[in-house]
Amino acid sequence: MASVIDVLQQPAGLIPATLAFGLLVGSFLNVVILRLPVMLEREWRQQAREILGEPAEPAGDRFDLVSPGSHCPACGRRIRAWENIPVLSWLALRGRCRGCRATISARYPLVELITALLSAAVAWHFGWGVELAGALLLTWSLIALSVIDLDQQLLPDSLTLPMLWAGLAFALLTGGALATPADALIGAMAGYLSLWLVFHGFRLATGKEGMGYGDFKLLALLGAWLGWQALPVIILMASLVGAVAGIAMILILGRDRELPIPFGPYLAAAGWLTLLWRDDLIAAYMRFSGLG
Repeated sequence: MASVIDVLQQPAGLIPATLAFGLLVGSFLNVVILRLPVMLEREWRQQAREILGEPAEPAGDRFDLVSPGSHCPACGRRIRAWENIPVLSWLALRGRCRGCRATISARYPLVELITALLSAAVAWHFGWGVELAGALLLTWSLIALSVIDLDQQLLPDSLTLPMLWAGLAFALLTGGALATPADALIGAMAGYLSLWLVFHGFRLATGKEGMGYGDFKLLALLGAWLGWQALPVIILMASLVGAVAGIAMILILGRDRELPIPFGPYLAAAGWLTLLWRDDLIAAYMRFSGLG
């Protein structure tokens, strides 16, 4: 056991191990991304029927993150273990179901690959230690939230709120590995209130809602993990990239400017970059704003 730990403490062992483990986590994140919105929709529908006094829907088959097992959505064929190896199985099957030959979306191996690469980048940056554990957990959560928001324009409370509390707990239990407990607490409060104020200011000025409450909670989550000092950098980067991407989609892709664009992925990307280069980005922001 000691020799394994010694190997993992070295970059030559830690980074490949984290890369491989990231592929497995990415496979699980695909399940979360696909099933969690369906689970929430069923729960909300059931709650609505209870409020309206309507009879409950039939229970039906179990549907959660564990059951049913992986299967082809086109023909229902159960996917065997060797057909479910992250990235490699998709390549071996040439992106098609072995049974009905229906196309399997390239997004599945893409999520697995992105999760692996970002996990390896976090391992390279932090090295072996408690910071790595927290940074990996935050990275994986941001990936899941980003893809769900892109798909559904939804940032589920069942992900954002536990991760917000986890960030506060991580700061407290580690004595400030990523942010001190005081900075984390202020970051959570300031993250939520800052976008809450922007939301209501925009609504009063235009009569429209510019973002959802999930964005407030996501920024609060990032403030809890990274501290209040990181918030201006995150907001600035997310806003700039979001504005450029939105304009590009309107001008190049002909997207209707009235269609909402999810802001969560931009916040998540800015938060992840700040996770890795927090001090440098804050220093650059201070110089740019004339405060440094």
